[in-house]
Formats: sequence, structure tokens, C-alpha cells
Amino acid sequence: MHLNRRALAILALTAAAFSIPAQAQTEIQWWHSMTAVNGEWVNDLAREFNASQKDYKIVPTFKGTYDESMTSAVAAFRAGNAPHILQVFEVGTATMMASKGAVVPVGQVMKDAGQSFDPKAYIPAVAGYYTAPNGQMLSFPFNSSTTVFYYNKDAFKAAGLDAEKAPATWAEVALAAAKLKANGHKCPISISWQGWTQLESFSAWHNVEYATKQNGLAGMDARLKINSPLHVRHIENLANMAKQGLFVYKGRGNVPEASFVSGECAMMTTSSGFYGNVKKNAKFAFGLAPLPHYQDVPGAPQNTVIGGASLWVMAGKKPDEYKGIAKFFGFLSSPEVQSASHKRTGYLPITTAAFELTEKSGFYKQNPGTDVAVNQMIRKVTDKSRGIRLGNYVQIRAVEDEELEQVWAGKKSAKEGLDTIVKRGDELLERFEKANKK
Repeated sequence: MHLNRRALAILALTAAAFSIPAQAQTEIQWWHSMTAVNGEWVNDLAREFNASQKDYKIVPTFKGTYDESMTSAVAAFRAGNAPHILQVFEVGTATMMASKGAVVPVGQVMKDAGQSFDPKAYIPAVAGYYTAPNGQMLSFPFNSSTTVFYYNKDAFKAAGLDAEKAPATWAEVALAAAKLKANGHKCPISISWQGWTQLESFSAWHNVEYATKQNGLAGMDARLKINSPLHVRHIENLANMAKQGLFVYKGRGNVPEASFVSGECAMMTTSSGFYGNVKKNAKFAFGLAPLPHYQDVPGAPQNTVIGGASLWVMAGKKPDEYKGIAKFFGFLSSPEVQSASHKRTGYLPITTAAFELTEKSGFYKQNPGTDVAVNQMIRKVTDKSRGIRLGNYVQIRAVEDEELEQVWAGKKSAKEGLDTIVKRGDELLERFEKANKK
């Protein structure tokens, strides 16, 4: 009986020893807006980081489109349960910068955690966009993209076009579209993110102002300038192409991208971050090329502006959680992780080291066109092409969508549509300026 008691006691002690929990991991919530191929990439990044160390666990959660996730995060912050990291698209930058008390600058997070962080390591056009006037980096560049031109090489060949030579000018785009249509193509060209590609990037690419005050980078009192003769001419050309069935409008945001992957539309202007999807799912040969331009515009082509999103760190978290965030950002910054992400997705390599590593690997030679986005971005920038940072920008994009849809449907002329965008957009800018005056 005595032995049994002793044996039971030993068993109880052994069981207790095994039930002592291991050091609990610190969980870090990351809200994002990446779907399909890019959603898999985000999950893989979290998995790789979690496997690389034992102290922290990144938990990625899809929270809807960019504007939906931003709205959810604001509500969550007010309720005291915001995520640690929030992915915000570039048009939300000015709003996040003005959200005093809701965010912690990434430069500060890295410094406090003793994590090495050199903004000069980043491609200047990327770092500059997310940096405050005092030189502090506010958010962590993550999926930085720019606008590029995609075309279906098989469709070009079938229409008697040179499949190795993309249209370089808008006149050449119209001619290619006419040949594609004559060959039976129902959708020669469509455009995704129409405000971003046809007004914002278009302005920088042609070195003309999108808005005053250096496109908003030099002050909150910026006003829109997108009803200039050049903007009117371009939107008028697209409207005429729509009437002739050469340009087919397929919806807002990135909705039209599916029509390129399926082979329905033969040409498309959209994000460089679309590359991973096309590479994986298109059943035809495709090419990437710089955006078309108007060759009679002095200084064109210039450079395109940044798109995509960055990661913002929310305020009110514990010191250990901030340490984990800094460690994760350090992991994301490594040239190897950056280069692999760039090759996989088409998003920009955000550091010079990652770009050089990708080049050295022979990736650009083996995949012609994959360096287009980087080359468009690393040209010398001007005050008209450095980027666009405006308040209430999400709402301005919605106005651009509404008014351009009226133009494509033939209900408004290009001039009427653009004049209305400027009028409605300026009202939104004035409202933002008043709300954020110190």
C-alpha cells in the first residue's frame, strides 16, 4: 500500500511537471487587405517569421478592402481593441498622419526596441512618401507598387501586332486596340484603379501637377489641378475609345484585373502587384511595359508614383508587443525576404539591397519586364512627381470613380467630369484642412 501511494505521488508530480505551460508567446495582431495570391504571400510571411523565433506570434487577419479595414481599425481603436499592425493603402497616409494619438511612428518603434533601422536603405521614392517633414519615418513600407502596362502577347500575335513591342504612346495604344477589335477582341483595353492610373500616375508620368502644394506634400491647403487641358485631352481620348468599343470599362478598384487574367481584355494598366496573379493564373504569354505617354508633352515620361500600402503601428500597446513588432519589421526588411517577395508578387523591392540582390540573381533577365516598376520609380523625381498625399483622399478616389463612370457612359463630357471632380474634391480638401488645423 505504501509503495502504491509513493508511485501515485511520483506520477502526480510527473504529470504536474508536464502540464507546466511553456513560456507563452506574445501574439501580435496584423490586419490586412490582401486577397488570393497576395493573401497567401502575407500568410507565408507570418508563418516564416513565427518559425524563425519563439517569442512572438504574428496573427494575420483579412479585414476586407483597404477602405473597409481602415474603417474597422478606427472603430476598434475607439473601442480599445485595435490591432497592433494595420495595413493602410497609400491614399490613407495623410489621414493616418493626422490621427494624433492613434499611431506610433515606425521610426520610434524601431529605435525604442533597439532594432537597427536606416531610412536611407529604402528606395528614396518609397521612404520619402512615408516620412514626416521632420525626417521621421511614420509607417513601414510593405507592399509598395506602381502602375504598369500589361498586354497579352498571344492576342497581339493573332492580331498581327508585334508581341515583343508594347505600345509606348497613347496613340499606339489606340491603334493596337483597333487591330485587336478588328481581329474579334471584345475588350481590347481596360483599366484598373482608374483614378490612380489615369489621373494620379498619369500626372506624375507627364510631370504635370495633380494638386497644388507639391501634390499636398508641402501643406494641407492643396487643391486639385486635374482639369488641365492635358487631363481633359486624355480622358476625352479614352471616352472616344469607349464609344468605339476599344476601351471597355470593367468596374472600380482592381475588379477589372480578372478580365485580363481570363484573356477577355488584351491590355490593362494596373498595379505592378498584379504580376503574381497573372504569372500563376494566365493561360497565355504576357508582357509588362512602362505606362504609355503623350510624346508631345515636354518632360514625359517622368516617373510614376507609389501605390500599394504600408504598415502602421497602433498606439496603446505593451512594450513587449512593440518589441515583437520591431523584430517582425526587421525580418521583413532583410534583403532576402524583400527580394523573394518582389519576385513572387511584383511589388517593389523596398530597399536598394533587395533590388541589387534580385538583379544579381538574374531574375530580371529571365523574366523580362519585371524590372519596369523599379525603373519607373527610381528615375529622378520632381516636385510634380514625388507623390500625392492629400487629406480625405479615400473619398476623393470615390468621387473620381463616380465622375469618370459618367464620362465613360457618355452622360458627361471629359471636361464636365473633371471639373466636377475638382469642385467636389476641393470641398473635401477644405473640410480636411479645417478639421486638422492646429
